[in-house]
Amino acid sequence: MDISKPSSVNATQRLLILLCVSVPSFMINLDSNIVAVSLSSIARTLGASFADIEWVVSAYTLSFAALLMPAGALADRYGRKRLLIVGLVIFTLASFICGAAPSATVLNLARALQGAGAALQLSAALATLSHSFRGADRARAFAFWGTVIGIAVALGPVVGGFITEHFGWEWAFYINIPIGVVLVVLVSRTLVESRDPDATRVDVPGAVTFSTSLFLLTLALISGNHRGWSDSAVLLEFAGAALSFLLFLGVEHVQDRPMVDFAFFRRATYLGAIFSGLAFSVSLLTMLTYLPMFFQNGLGYSPQAAGLLMLPIAVPLFVVPRLVAAYLTHRLSGRVLLTGGLGLIAAGLTWVAVAISQLHYVALLPGMLLMGIGAGTLNGETAKVSMSVIPPERAGMASGISGTIRFAGIVIGFAVLGAVLLVQIKARVVAGLPVDSALTADALVHAIGAGDLSGGGSPALRVLALGSYCFGYQAILLTGAAFAGIAALLAWLLIQAAETAPADHRAQGNNG
Repeated sequence: MDISKPSSVNATQRLLILLCVSVPSFMINLDSNIVAVSLSSIARTLGASFADIEWVVSAYTLSFAALLMPAGALADRYGRKRLLIVGLVIFTLASFICGAAPSATVLNLARALQGAGAALQLSAALATLSHSFRGADRARAFAFWGTVIGIAVALGPVVGGFITEHFGWEWAFYINIPIGVVLVVLVSRTLVESRDPDATRVDVPGAVTFSTSLFLLTLALISGNHRGWSDSAVLLEFAGAALSFLLFLGVEHVQDRPMVDFAFFRRATYLGAIFSGLAFSVSLLTMLTYLPMFFQNGLGYSPQAAGLLMLPIAVPLFVVPRLVAAYLTHRLSGRVLLTGGLGLIAAGLTWVAVAISQLHYVALLPGMLLMGIGAGTLNGETAKVSMSVIPPERAGMASGISGTIRFAGIVIGFAVLGAVLLVQIKARVVAGLPVDSALTADALVHAIGAGDLSGGGSPALRVLALGSYCFGYQAILLTGAAFAGIAALLAWLLIQAAETAPADHRAQGNNG
């Protein structure tokens, strides 16, 4: 059998294939959202600074984003089933190391390894999904995939809060171990191997230059918060990131079969989908980490309560993709759905930004619901739109690009918003710090950034700390809203309605 072509499968086999490619994505997203609720507890247990907290998120997503494209090329060449199993094994092993980590340094190194395993999983899973289904079946398959991710996002905060409060944050990682073992067995027995028959070799120079660029950019954004933006080392990191990216472009231009085929970026629809995925990450997915920290540090909720308070965003991520697939994809184009989803996210973030100074959860609720509905509309739709203009034989490469953009957006967005948060906190602290304060401005800013709003026991400093924290959060919410609003405009201008026509129209075209 030609393993470059999809085989005919019955309904049971289709369901098993969907489970094999969706559950790894479920595990990846469940882990991310469990950890988001656990960050405050991790910081207290390990004595972590704000930079350490950033790296708990960034080490994982940086490794993930940097390796997705080469992982897609590996899947195309060596087989998607094989790479999916390898990714599952690495992810499961790294989860054990994360849970047993005695320090923030060990935890962050293990998180980087976990991200590498997640990259192999996701690129292989999406390539298998795109390879195995065609036409209207592909639309339904991506809707199923989006729903499974939505379940993970919905369960993540609740499960994470419950585990952190009752068992300890370590079990936020240990929970991956039994899931990983079951998945390895299921994938081994269910999936048929597939690969790109034209794939030749892995683009090592491209992988190295891209990974170096992304790493240096993230390092500069995180370290700039603490060393200062004019620090010579930070400036060198920015310069190194720019130089590495230029080298990446040059390397890809001369490759016979590059890791990134830039010809796809000349297609306006694909470019619009890429911008949408990037803005979705920067504006919404980063908030799945920032908001639970605010609920715990700013509003004083427990980890379990903070997880429950994320449900207005998380539940629509589970429910809305199914509603979109059932009632909208056969009526509205991908262009309309992506633009509308981004617009809802922008509106929701703006609402929360305006209401956050009230320090009352109910005031935030309408905005969070808008964010969740917008995110549910986008979830799965961005991947489907981008894949709709890509040849199936390049599915691994295309899924690698889409995933890389999405998770690079989380890495860069988290670091950028962290910079905005600390800059705004520092501005408010410097302006309001009493001259006879026992704490220096830098010490108070460092404490607030790490989630300590006690003000060193001083009532006046406690008020200043809470006000500064809210001011910083208002700034990052408005920044996210701006990203989403600009991306909504770009999606409308770039994505072609004819190429993203309602699913029934595309199915008729395929059958004609």
